[in-house]
Amino acid sequence: MKKVAVFPGSFDPFTKGHECIVEKALNLFDEVVIGIGQNTSKKYLFDLERRKAHIESIFEGKDRVKVQVFTGLTVNFCKSINAEFIVRGLRDSKDFGYERSIAQMNQEISGIESVFFMTVPEYTAINSTIVREIYKSGGNIDLFVTNAEMLVK
Repeated sequence: MKKVAVFPGSFDPFTKGHECIVEKALNLFDEVVIGIGQNTSKKYLFDLERRKAHIESIFEGKDRVKVQVFTGLTVNFCKSINAEFIVRGLRDSKDFGYERSIAQMNQEISGIESVFFMTVPEYTAINSTIVREIYKSGGNIDLFVTNAEMLVK
């Protein structure tokens, strides 16, 4: 049976840190589905179609990586595509504390297991919030985002 994992997030934008986590997950799973979650109460800087196309451009030619958009609970999305695992990236112990609680709740309500991967040290400081601020202030985000031109057309 194929091992499928979902890597969920808003990915506004999808950074090199996110990319690193997907590459690590491909060592354990047969397929990684990058699930772009839609939260109606959240305001995004980059529109949904642009974020999806951007992520697809990064993994072009990698058949084991899929990109899908979903709404609602991540665990329900996982069930709908027969994924048994959720992938999450960790930069530090603060991330772990936050992610552990979510993983425990997801396990309790669905039986879906979360798997954590540490990002490589050079990407530890990268987070989407800071990247958005750099972009909004007129800065270049190429150091932090692969194929950034796909987002900022």
